[in-house]
Amino acid sequence: MSDVVERTLSALPALLGPQEPGAGALGGGGAGRQAASRLGGLIRSITALASKHEEEKLIQQELKNLKATVSAPTTSLRLMKECMVRLIYCEMLGYEASFGYIHAIKLAQQGNLFEKRVGYLTVSLFLHENHELLLLLVNTVVKDLQSTNLMEVCMALTVASQIFPREMIPAVLPLIEDKLQHSKEIIRRKAVQALYKFYLIAPNQVQHIHDKFQKALCDRDVGVMAASLHIYLQLVKEDSSAYKNLTGSFVAILKQVVGGKLPVDFNYHSVPAPWLQIQLLRILGLLGKDDARTSELMYDVLDESLRRAEINHNITYAILFECVQTIYTIYPKSDLLEKAAKCIGKFVLSPKINLKYLGLKALTYVVQQDPTLALQHQMTIIECLDHPDPIIKREVSCILTILPNFKFECHIASVLL
Repeated sequence: MSDVVERTLSALPALLGPQEPGAGALGGGGAGRQAASRLGGLIRSITALASKHEEEKLIQQELKNLKATVSAPTTSLRLMKECMVRLIYCEMLGYEASFGYIHAIKLAQQGNLFEKRVGYLTVSLFLHENHELLLLLVNTVVKDLQSTNLMEVCMALTVASQIFPREMIPAVLPLIEDKLQHSKEIIRRKAVQALYKFYLIAPNQVQHIHDKFQKALCDRDVGVMAASLHIYLQLVKEDSSAYKNLTGSFVAILKQVVGGKLPVDFNYHSVPAPWLQIQLLRILGLLGKDDARTSELMYDVLDESLRRAEINHNITYAILFECVQTIYTIYPKSDLLEKAAKCIGKFVLSPKINLKYLGLKALTYVVQQDPTLALQHQMTIIECLDHPDPIIKREVSCILTILPNFKFECHIASVLL
């Protein structure tokens, strides 16, 4: 049996059984171990099968048993919780278990904290935002948003940010707005995530709370601030002129990130908050496009970003690519353009196909701004004409169409012949 299956089975007691006083680290008590044994037995039985036909026969029998169990009026909520986990596993394998959807909603409505957690999880995995059964969950979400229990509020916010129906947003929007002022950062962060989802599916309903988005951007917790960047990226894409006054704030945040001022928990392979850097670079690129005054505010931090991204790791290349793209999107500055063009050499000279492709992609931005900056890479461009990967050849062709005056005709002819 694979290590993944073994680790999954060893973790099942903690998932299926609530922690009780005196229990161990995995302590779920007898009920948790028994539930884990049932699911573990199902997993072991499936992994031991030799054909898809045998798997289908076994799962159909399991679903038949589960349907009888969840439909029985005497089934306890604890047993219902175990059935939901087994139903999740069956659906993960591609078998429909729609008979359990309504019972998952009931578990979220009626169960204790641990049972409610499994009910919410099942609903979020089984249903989509337009599913008719979600209307039955609205009152439960409203009630949990008003709860004094931190876990119940978190679960309600998570469901709201994942699958909440558009027509029911007004029922919870005021409650989620209030959570932006909550004392716990995890609640504020999840509230921002829920509002981001609402903005994506019904932007007109959250237009009135843009000032609260700005407060989230300035939140003392890094996670809340990072969550707000998703909203601002969408807003700036739609109308960058309305948010140019926030350019200084985005630049200041990026300086703190690049300078390593954030907690080390946000580092990835010793790179400070790389995904946060990428989001900020994209926002700055949109704000500085064709705007000399706004672009001047970000030249220094872009220069510093290029200089500090020196670790040889894929995530560093991602930051460099976004930085180069931003530099060639905003109002140009000659010395910064030259540094970015030089930086592209790290990509195009890489033996890795993905990095070479990104380098050629970045070269298209370079030659559109100043074709002479591509001269230092012209031999690499010529060599890529013979590259076995068709995607690399296609990118080279794109560059050549932008550089009609480059004298590649002889080599191109020899390649074609």
